[in-house]
Amino acid sequence: MISQALALLELGAILFALGICGRVAGRFGMSPIPLYLLGGLAFGRGGFFELEVAIEFGHLAGEIGVVLLLLLLGLEYTAQELMTGLRRSWAAGVLDLVANALPGVAVALILGWGVTGAVVLGGVTYISSSGIVAKVLDDLGRLGNRETPVVLSILVFEDLAMAVYLPILTMMLAGLSLLSGLVSLAIALATISVVLVVALRFGRLVSAVLDSADREVFLLQLLGAALLVAGAASALNVSAAVGAFLLGIAISGSTAHEAAKLLEPLRDLFAAIFFVAFGLSIDPAAVPPVFGWAVALAVVTTGTKVAVGWWAASRQGIRRMGRARAGAALVARGEFSIVIAGLAVAYGKADARLAALASAYVLLMAILGPIAARVVEPVAEFARRRTDVAAS
Repeated sequence: MISQALALLELGAILFALGICGRVAGRFGMSPIPLYLLGGLAFGRGGFFELEVAIEFGHLAGEIGVVLLLLLLGLEYTAQELMTGLRRSWAAGVLDLVANALPGVAVALILGWGVTGAVVLGGVTYISSSGIVAKVLDDLGRLGNRETPVVLSILVFEDLAMAVYLPILTMMLAGLSLLSGLVSLAIALATISVVLVVALRFGRLVSAVLDSADREVFLLQLLGAALLVAGAASALNVSAAVGAFLLGIAISGSTAHEAAKLLEPLRDLFAAIFFVAFGLSIDPAAVPPVFGWAVALAVVTTGTKVAVGWWAASRQGIRRMGRARAGAALVARGEFSIVIAGLAVAYGKADARLAALASAYVLLMAILGPIAARVVEPVAEFARRRTDVAAS
């Protein structure tokens, strides 16, 4: 009875604290992700007070959080939009991949974390946070801006790149032989291709099977299907997150709209627990030795993201202010970067310093991204005036 009471007290305290963190973040117009990570660092292994029950509960809840995060992200797109976005943005997407993955790869190799560490950290520095970017664009009233489709198409390319990257990463983390790895990768790519074809041709059928006028039945079917697909994908060495993402793409029309509204509160709850659970797994003492590297990566990859957004917007004939807004919008990193680092931790293949570096880096970028999006206009206007004065 005492242990059960303690478990309820710990979980209740965590959930209540998450609510306070979300309120504080909202007051300052920032993402709550950094506060969730800091909370996990404070009360995990090596923190001020270790919450053993919370660590055990957080693992499974965090897995569900990842599934819901990616399912909701998939619901935002149709298969047609993904294909169209890929055709329009492939050049900017390739530049984005090279420019933002290379700094992470270089730092991992310098620190002696090997090829696997380089692949992990390259993914962490590459992928922007779709959740933070979408929220910031909505908060700032920029969803209708001319540069916003450019930003969204780059995010779509990143999501598709993740669908290929995560199976490769899972294969490497599992320590498969070259032959086994190639077979696993072929199965993963075939699975992704089949799901995309199903989404393109039979999306309405998938939606009809899952749809229900009864909200309770609809929720149970959605959540059950998401976990089933995620589990099956994981068994085929395709990331559970990618499986959930592809299921989201297959659901279309009014069903997708209603599913997003119904699942959003659950997504927010379990995603918050996921970020806390990741923080709980990090020893705070491991952060200071790599904090300098995190700052260096933050500075470099802020510049590379801004440059990619600027270049991609310029190809669409967008003016200088729109180019600056596009670049600044892409800066934030968040949920996917932590998912990647979390996979490495779960497989026991991550150096403790790598997990700490990823955590510190995401903390910095989740704070810096929304700030950059807010201040880019006055900064760009100030730079324009200085240029005009110098020219005259």
